[in-house]
Amino acid sequence: MEILNISTSKREELIDITGRVKAVIKDVSEGIVFLYVPHTTAALTCNENADPSVKSDIIKKMSSLVPEKDNYKHMEGNSDAHVKTSLFGGGEFFIISGGGLMLGEWQGIYFAEFDGPRKRKVYCSIIKS
Repeated sequence: MEILNISTSKREELIDITGRVKAVIKDVSEGIVFLYVPHTTAALTCNENADPSVKSDIIKKMSSLVPEKDNYKHMEGNSDAHVKTSLFGGGEFFIISGGGLMLGEWQGIYFAEFDGPRKRKVYCSIIKS
């Protein structure tokens, strides 16, 4: 298993980790990589990485769907981050074939921070075939 250490700089942001995942799988020709975020206010997603405005659109829409302040009962003041993490999910599988990630032409892998800035981790486990 490999661990990606991630430092976030904003309360909410999407960080492209595609290149870092490619570095982890560089010696694997065929298999699956499982990525897991061991945090309750951060997640993973796969989406377009060609136009940077997609990231800001996602953050903006999530903030309108799940506002930071909304009469939540959780005392820490980060209930919106927990809800957003539940909607996105903490784990993703990706196929490795021909020594590379089988992503679509415009796809990238993103670490989703919803309660930063913080120091975070992404666990990467590879199943070779």
